[in-house]
Amino acid sequence: QVRLAESGGGSVQAGGSLRLSCEASEIINVMAWFRRGDGQGREWVAAWSRHGNTYFTDSVKGRFAISQENAKNTLHLQMNNLKPEDTAMYYCAARDSYGGSVDREGTYNYWGQGAQVTVIS
Repeated sequence: QVRLAESGGGSVQAGGSLRLSCEASEIINVMAWFRRGDGQGREWVAAWSRHGNTYFTDSVKGRFAISQENAKNTLHLQMNNLKPEDTAMYYCAARDSYGGSVDREGTYNYWGQGAQVTVIS
């Protein structure tokens, strides 16, 4: 059973930056970030594969970036130029399989506990 430990998040003024981190307990092939705003469904944000590919939903392209630390099995989500609509609980997800769309939550086997991001206008 892979465990995911999230850290980071918090509150920031609009236009500011935050970084989320997700440490996996073992090597994993695909990791992703999802988010859920108040009263909304869970939305895919970004994904990374061990092949070195990164993917972002359109609303965060150019503002969010992913980096990965191999030695620590840790994925970072750097969030810049944050907007109030980015306010949500952010969840780290992971799976072993490279197959399947990276934006579908049903394809992920493992989930973190969530980290709150609040952007103040």
